[in-house]
Amino acid sequence: MNDPTTIALAAATVFAIAFLGVLVLWLRERGQSVKLATELAGAVERARLQEDARATMGDYLRAQAEQTATATAEALLKRTDETFRSREALHQERLAAQLKPVAESLAKFEAQVTAVEKARAEETGGLKAQITALMEASTATQAEARKLSAALRRGAGVQGRWGEQTLRNVLDAAGLSAQYDFVEQFSLDTEEGRRRPDVKVRMPAGAVFAIDAKCSLNAFMDAQETADESTRDAALTRHAQSVRGHMQGLSSKAYWDQFGDERSPDFVAMFVPGDGFLAAALDRMPDLMTEAMDKRVLLVTPTTLFALCKAVAYGWRVEEQAANADKIAALGRELYKRLSVMGGHASSVGKALEAAVSRYNQFVGSLEGQVLTQARRFEDLKVDHEGKELPVIEPVETAVRSLSKLTATEAAALTVSDAAPTS
Repeated sequence: MNDPTTIALAAATVFAIAFLGVLVLWLRERGQSVKLATELAGAVERARLQEDARATMGDYLRAQAEQTATATAEALLKRTDETFRSREALHQERLAAQLKPVAESLAKFEAQVTAVEKARAEETGGLKAQITALMEASTATQAEARKLSAALRRGAGVQGRWGEQTLRNVLDAAGLSAQYDFVEQFSLDTEEGRRRPDVKVRMPAGAVFAIDAKCSLNAFMDAQETADESTRDAALTRHAQSVRGHMQGLSSKAYWDQFGDERSPDFVAMFVPGDGFLAAALDRMPDLMTEAMDKRVLLVTPTTLFALCKAVAYGWRVEEQAANADKIAALGRELYKRLSVMGGHASSVGKALEAAVSRYNQFVGSLEGQVLTQARRFEDLKVDHEGKELPVIEPVETAVRSLSKLTATEAAALTVSDAAPTS
């Protein structure tokens, strides 16, 4: 660091030395005395020494200035550092105060995230367990389906028994009772021989209709088990043809004409033990339902047969209610007859009571006029009667209410008077 004062002194010293040097040279040239030269040399020496002293002093001053500046700078830096630290601490405190709600919110959020993660882990574990159970159930269902498919493929007898059991379940669910509302496995003797529909359903008013549950499902199962689209289409076509062929054969039997004295609507129900079976056949033959109705055959599934049998059960309830109404009417007539007889007895009792009251009043009149009048004369004669007095006997004035048949107007008035609140 160069002090301006020191630089100015050094420049003046250098100028003085140069000036003295020039002066000495000039004096030597002019032949001045040695003394003057010596004095000048001494002056130059002193000037040099002063210059050295000034240089030393300048160095010292520079050293002192540098030391002072260093100390001042260090103090300033220290104070600045302390100020900066205090401001930084204050800033940190303010920042901490400002960020405290954020930190609390973050802590709560972290806790919630932890709870959600824990719940998710538990739910994931439960979901995995449920998926595992579902896969096991699906596997078991597939195994049972394969067993059922294998069982149904063993022959028409197995399919027939399964269809009959499904038909029985539908009839039970519709509210029909076996042996009362429907009969299973009965035979009909016809000109073509003995025929055996699966179920005969009894209807109100003595009517019946037949249900046949025999339907081959081999082609449908072949379609479900194959992955080739053309093979599947061919199998479904065979299935539709099988349903159509069974329908035509069932129509040719004309069950509605073979129940003898029992009336029957002009149709027979062909039971297909699954909505999907009939839907697959109708998908390949859309006119199959119309053709069946033209041939007096109703193609029914568990759903439609349930509705049909529900209607039959409702008819039975209506007929039972009508029969009960007839019984109620008969009971009413019998009750009226008995009430009439009971009313006659009550009328006889009333007349007897009225006669008894009349005889009692006559007895009271005779007792009061003929007997008690004479007995009271003993009181006029001062006869000791031991404090006992003859009672006063009053006749009965209340008449017996006659029992008569009320008209509709009198009965309504009596009902209103009975229903009116008493004050």
